[in-house]
Amino acid sequence: MNMNPFAKSNSEKLIDEIKSVVADAEAILRATKGQAGAEVAQLHAAMTGRLAAVKNHLVAVETAVVESSRMAARHADEYIHDKPWQSVFVAVGLGLLLGYLIPSRRD
Repeated sequence: MNMNPFAKSNSEKLIDEIKSVVADAEAILRATKGQAGAEVAQLHAAMTGRLAAVKNHLVAVETAVVESSRMAARHADEYIHDKPWQSVFVAVGLGLLLGYLIPSRRD
């Protein structure tokens, strides 16, 4: 579970990359729209259909990732409220462990 709320999960990074690829493909399709030839027209139509399907699937995946993140945050919040002292001890323990593992620079 990713404890840093500002760090992107691998799923979110993948979604961003796919969005970028889709945007690039759409730009290529716009640039080649006026090209002559039956083969180019067929490829253009096929790519347009595939891009629409990918965009629909991407929306579904993104929704699932957002919902999963919300559920994880909700469970963490419930755990902290149900067991506040255990949460404090875990946080202190992790802080001490990190403080021990990260070398200090006292020059």
